[in-house]
Amino acid sequence: MDETPHRKNMRLQGYDYSQNGAYFITICVDGKQKILGRVVGDAAHGVLDMQLSDVGEMVKRYIQNIPQHNGVILDNFVIMPNHIHLLIRIEGMSKATKNAGVPRAAENDGTPRAASPTTAAMTASIPRVINALKGLTSKKYGKSIWQRSYHDRIIRNEAEYLKIWRYIDENPQKWAEDRYYN
Repeated sequence: MDETPHRKNMRLQGYDYSQNGAYFITICVDGKQKILGRVVGDAAHGVLDMQLSDVGEMVKRYIQNIPQHNGVILDNFVIMPNHIHLLIRIEGMSKATKNAGVPRAAENDGTPRAASPTTAAMTASIPRVINALKGLTSKKYGKSIWQRSYHDRIIRNEAEYLKIWRYIDENPQKWAEDRYYN
């Protein structure tokens, strides 16, 4: 009898995360540590905003490097004290482009480049983009800062897309009410 614990697979079984569509991603900091910044402002008047820490600023730079080309579009994001939300679309990837895989791109001197959100996006897969983002930010920080997995939601229609967009924009205002993350 195998008594080793088995992790639940968080991805939708059988779903192709490289197909065109919109995706809502939440990535939490390991142990829910509040290392990305803090919510500041006047909660009584609903005027709250994020003040990023140095770690939060570094994460922001890597998020902003998620390409606006190669089929991956970063529509919206928010960095909270202990998690991030991303609204990502994959568009225009032909089956031939997807099947080509990530090329062994090299710099002018022939040295292979390190993985990055840009090279990961050449195959436009949500897991590849997220794994590159988590890997690069953790490497820059000096140790892993993220929980092992992440939450994703495949957005099914425009109304859901707009609701998630609004949720991301309003997330700092809801921080004081959100018991899950506090």
